[in-house]
Amino acid sequence: MVTDFNHLNWFKQFLDDTLDHKFIIDINDPLFETMLPHYKDKDNLYIHPENYRTPNLNCIKNEPIHIYEMYEGFIIVDFVPTSENISAWLLQIVQKKMMEINITVSRIEFFETPKSRSIVYS
Repeated sequence: MVTDFNHLNWFKQFLDDTLDHKFIIDINDPLFETMLPHYKDKDNLYIHPENYRTPNLNCIKNEPIHIYEMYEGFIIVDFVPTSENISAWLLQIVQKKMMEINITVSRIEFFETPKSRSIVYS
């Protein structure tokens, strides 16, 4: 046993709160301005400590609810969101947090489907 699963509850919460049912888009994607037209200048994005951004929803508070809900579903990263790149990003997040309790994370396995996964080693 390396650590108690209780030490990973924060990560499950992060995945549920941040990534579950979200659309991950690269900030440099050529379709960024088409998909997020209210955020063309990119100044109205919140930058989170885990190295991702979300739209500042106060900028669209007067828009119809379906527009608000659409923007609420975006997670903006600065990499192409492939399974391998998401795995590497998650590894960085987990490593940083687990270092606080002197645990070294050696790898992340990210399952896209039950038969498709990526593994990133530190």
